[in-house]
Amino acid sequence: MSKTTNKFSSEVRARAVRLVLDHESAHSSRWAAVSSIAAKIGCTAQTLNEWVKKSEVDSGVRAVIPWEVADQLKSLQRENRELRQANEILRKASAYFAQAELDRRFKL
Repeated sequence: MSKTTNKFSSEVRARAVRLVLDHESAHSSRWAAVSSIAAKIGCTAQTLNEWVKKSEVDSGVRAVIPWEVADQLKSLQRENRELRQANEILRKASAYFAQAELDRRFKL
């Protein structure tokens, strides 16, 4: 279980992200807007920045793979690697037993 608690509701997160995007032009940079708004809602600037980036990914503004697709891709790659390893083990075992069978036939 995670040590962090989710103390901000989804409505608060959505409102904070909307505030950052709406007031970005009023600040010198996006980070300045994020820092200013994060202090007002009581979270860290890094956390709010992650919320903004995730919102942009989910809405299609950022050309990045959505989180759930990236997680699925990672698990499929892990499964593929494990299957390749299992196939290699089976291939080597098959060759070993085939050689043993050939050796036994000639000895009779």
